[in-house]
Amino acid sequence: MIEKFVKQTLFASHRDFMENYAIIVPEQFNFAYDVADEWARTHPDKRALCWTNDKGAHRDLTFGELKELSDRTASWLQSLGIGKGDMVMLILKRNIEFWQTILALHKLGAVVIPATHLLTDKDITYRNNAAGIRAIIATEDENLVTHVNLAMEQSPTVEHRIMVGETIPDGWLDFHRGVNGAAPFVKPAVVNRNEDIMILYFTSGTTGQPKMVIHDFTYPLAHITTARYWHNLHEGSLHLTVADTGWAKAVWGKLYGQWIAGAAVFVYDFEGRFIPEDMLRMISTYRVTSFCAPPTIFRFLIREDLSQYDLSALEYCTTAGEALNPSVYESFYRQTGIRMMEAFGQTETAPTIITFPWMEPKPGSMGVPNPLYKMDLITHDGRPAEDGEQGEIVFYTHEQRPLGLFMGYYRDEALTHSVYADHLYRTGDMAWRDEDGYYWFVGRTDDVIKSSGYRIGPFEVESAVMTHPAVVECAITGVPDEIRGQVIKATIVLGSDYQDQAGDELAHEIQEHVKQVTAPYKYPRIIEFVSELPKTISGKIRRVEIREKSK
Repeated sequence: MIEKFVKQTLFASHRDFMENYAIIVPEQFNFAYDVADEWARTHPDKRALCWTNDKGAHRDLTFGELKELSDRTASWLQSLGIGKGDMVMLILKRNIEFWQTILALHKLGAVVIPATHLLTDKDITYRNNAAGIRAIIATEDENLVTHVNLAMEQSPTVEHRIMVGETIPDGWLDFHRGVNGAAPFVKPAVVNRNEDIMILYFTSGTTGQPKMVIHDFTYPLAHITTARYWHNLHEGSLHLTVADTGWAKAVWGKLYGQWIAGAAVFVYDFEGRFIPEDMLRMISTYRVTSFCAPPTIFRFLIREDLSQYDLSALEYCTTAGEALNPSVYESFYRQTGIRMMEAFGQTETAPTIITFPWMEPKPGSMGVPNPLYKMDLITHDGRPAEDGEQGEIVFYTHEQRPLGLFMGYYRDEALTHSVYADHLYRTGDMAWRDEDGYYWFVGRTDDVIKSSGYRIGPFEVESAVMTHPAVVECAITGVPDEIRGQVIKATIVLGSDYQDQAGDELAHEIQEHVKQVTAPYKYPRIIEFVSELPKTISGKIRRVEIREKSK
């Protein structure tokens, strides 16, 4: 399948890859028809999805079965009046229905809006009105139903509430009853153009109201790079990405690129908090070959005795979502012999900086630029950064807009123009490049600390703090100071074995430790021990909230 969309799949060298890697974009590309249904036509019994949950249920779905399910789902939604350009919000956790429904909506040319089940009624009201949502399809969850219902009074565009579950609340439609009774699907005469909106994501909003990031129908093709040249997948792979379907990371790792590459997607559907032992048991039991998770997940995994689990099928591990602390990399490698390969991207992009399979990873480095993106680092005074110098990651689109780059922020030209104008997209993320061309994450532009003339990225200090055995999580922020401008503050979550030691003595020990690990001027002059860090509903640390409390 991948050969249909890539001009060249094998490369003699990294230089060959950078110069000759190119993706073929068909006219009127539609992932559901051109990939999922094509697998169903040529290999109907090929496994697409391996699904299990924390209650012991298990189900394998072939591409043939997915075609049948998605066709029936599309037919039923079509009977409700859902069609090209209509906004439909999916709040389906990791249920199988997410995959059949997103394919169905692609088949209709509708706009998919994945969302998390953690939204409140205010969150839902905002999304309904900001995007003009016509239908909400949600999984059975009493708390979620309450919030959706409360939002309805102020959501005039919403015409249908659809429930996936056994108990159907008043005012809601029964998803399974509708799908099971659907008429044969008739493909619309006109489904989409490549430049139509296919998917819309509300960002997690670390500083304000979530932005509406829109991608067109070519977006799945950008994730060929994700699956083949970052996850390193092949047709025999069983890939697990840890992500809720409400976030963009899910289509990065649970759908588009994986199926184009011919890999099967593994889904572990669990409720409540993440339990490392359960995840390791799933990887072992189902013989997962490829695993991707944010560094936070790996931080918990390395605290387990990994020798107690059969990880012999595991071939490859990748990480993204936040910068990787070298100490986590080294511990995981020591216990498994597997190198974690890092990458960087945003909801607005596909992966743009990648540690490719043929590269030697540098723990903590994101890797090198994706050849589909023309990239640079721009210093705070507007010039290209030299090696070793910090700059904002930017992408030039003079020659062409690269696959995977967002169309803009929906219904907000001013906000779009503030980051993407004159063929230049400014990511708002800072990095520096070493002499070998590897890029190292520094932090968001508004997170960089300016202290005594130094510009200090929070991640480099966090990495140093995280090497202390007492520390589980850490957030570095700047605190106003009359003499230095700002001083560094570390807000720290301790491991369970150290929580009773929180105090001045441990704080001093951590400060001295940081002075030995990194440049002494970077040590945190203020340390606060907390039970948890403030985070967005997508799990990102809200440094802005910590800064506000420190004023």
